[in-house]
Amino acid sequence: MDTATAIEKAGEILQPFCTEVKTPEAGRADFYMPVQNLVPAVQALVDARWGYLSAITGLDSPAAPAAEGEEAPEGAVEVLYHFCEGAAIASLRLKVPYSEALVPTICGILPAATLYERELIEMLGVTVADTPNTDHLILPEDWPAGVFPLRKSFTGLDSEKG
Repeated sequence: MDTATAIEKAGEILQPFCTEVKTPEAGRADFYMPVQNLVPAVQALVDARWGYLSAITGLDSPAAPAAEGEEAPEGAVEVLYHFCEGAAIASLRLKVPYSEALVPTICGILPAATLYERELIEMLGVTVADTPNTDHLILPEDWPAGVFPLRKSFTGLDSEKG
């Protein structure tokens, strides 16, 4: 299957789960969806035998400073599930606010996702509901709770803590 056809097929599979689709470049499509659509969307890709999970990444989006007299908006983390079929890349994109940084596990469908989910938990502070393993993957066991190195607010550990 050529790349354009693969992206078109991914669009057909994922259309029922998306609120928006963007194609930032040839061979790549971003499928924006609410959190509750993640598991059925992944299941649909697997059932259709479209590609494989290549990575789960996160983007920290802290809130912009509030204007004087206004309440500051809340920051969020965008979680991206990248699936590849040949050179085609389909990214499922979910945005979760800091106060509810929670996504469901996809390990029931793709057990190997556990490594990516563990990284998401410890590096960005996103809770992955029902993931089978929450042990540290990268950071030491004595790493301070609530300190997430891939969030933009992270400035390092001061010498007294670390």
